[in-house]
Amino acid sequence: MARNNKVNMPASTAGITRYFDDYKSKIEFKPEHVIILAIIVILIEIFLHARGGFF
Repeated sequence: MARNNKVNMPASTAGITRYFDDYKSKIEFKPEHVIILAIIVILIEIFLHARGGFF
């Protein structure tokens, strides 16, 4: 039979820092806005490429 002579050590969180507790950004973007902005940038690039040249 196995002996049950285990010693349980107390749990410790020493050295663990949590940075996300109270930080909230003043600027927030919805995912839909980011997708729309990416599509607009892609369309502008396609237009400029199709037009050719710099000006």
